[in-house]
Amino acid sequence: MSAVAWTAAGSLAVWMWLLLGQGLFWRTDQRLPPHTTPATWPSVAVVVPARDEAAVLPMSLPSLLAQDYPGDAEIFLVDDGSTDGTGQLARDLAARGCGLPLTVVSPGEPDPGWTGKLWALRHGISLARVREPEYLLLTDADIAHEPDSLRELVSAARSTGLDLVSQMARLRVASFWERLVVPAFVYFFAQLYPFRWINRPGARTAAAAGGCVLLRTEAAERARIPESIRQSVIDDVSLARAVQRSGGHIWLGLAERVDSVRPYPGLGDLWRMISRSAYAQLRHNVLLLLGTVLGLSLIYLAPPAALAAGLRSNDAPAAWAGGVAWLVMAGTFLPMLGYYRQSLWLAPLLPFIALLYLLMTVDSAVQHYRGRGAAWKGRTYARPGPDTGPRAAQDG
Repeated sequence: MSAVAWTAAGSLAVWMWLLLGQGLFWRTDQRLPPHTTPATWPSVAVVVPARDEAAVLPMSLPSLLAQDYPGDAEIFLVDDGSTDGTGQLARDLAARGCGLPLTVVSPGEPDPGWTGKLWALRHGISLARVREPEYLLLTDADIAHEPDSLRELVSAARSTGLDLVSQMARLRVASFWERLVVPAFVYFFAQLYPFRWINRPGARTAAAAGGCVLLRTEAAERARIPESIRQSVIDDVSLARAVQRSGGHIWLGLAERVDSVRPYPGLGDLWRMISRSAYAQLRHNVLLLLGTVLGLSLIYLAPPAALAAGLRSNDAPAAWAGGVAWLVMAGTFLPMLGYYRQSLWLAPLLPFIALLYLLMTVDSAVQHYRGRGAAWKGRTYARPGPDTGPRAAQDG
């Protein structure tokens, strides 16, 4: 066999292992666990960190204000140094009709050693704890909730004894680039953090989706949230890890009632969103970056390259192995495309999409060494703390 054929065979072997041995990551059936209606509804404080969110707040905040929740619930929106009138807009939206009570606070610039979002969460959670809520709903300012979203989250947490229930919000897929790139974003996340592994008893893998996290207040205090993760750029993974490490039970799945309304219409918008934290996920480690580039190349780029080379040179083993690996790869992408209601014909384009992600990751490293890494809305963050990054989400 040629070197190309051996490479294709290696890629096929990896894909067979991913298909069967990586927690069935490609399936999209991890939704809120079966639950019953609580006998009494616990109190909930909703904490929303917001920085320059005036463009999306009219589509998201009213959905929180209109939550149909039988128990006591209150919203705390933390205006994190916005310059576009986010805080006043939130007050105006709340004043337009009846709904959950809203408090807007502005904590000022973060203290050294804090990321902006976690600094905002710190102040929001501190304010909420005065009301002694049983649960905290941490949700981003670009997340819209169906009217029964909070009720369903609380019911699931109470019925199953979970300390943390997180849902991966359905991201917007309106533009061409969103339809091409966004489903793969969730697909790659699930491949790295298989939801089944996170949700099984005694799990060693931990992750959450920061846009929607229902957290038991007692578990937050036990895990010292957010102080224990104050430097984390990948704060959702770090939060889940801290809760799990302190003895809490966590759950992560795909959302049916929670949607992101933030637009990423062009490739440049998506590129900046992904590359700002990609190198932080690799702990700013050059060796991990090199391994990621080689791994992505073998897993995603080698199969179509081997098929093309094999057909061109009449190398049947290379063409066969490359073709089957590409077929398996595309097949694992189909459920996520179905979840996002996108054309299944996008599945064979996964190698091209993976190439884009590879380039975004490399660009993230380049920007880091130019002093512009992990930049978001006018802030640039230094190296993450020890809890940051995908490797920190697992024991061992």
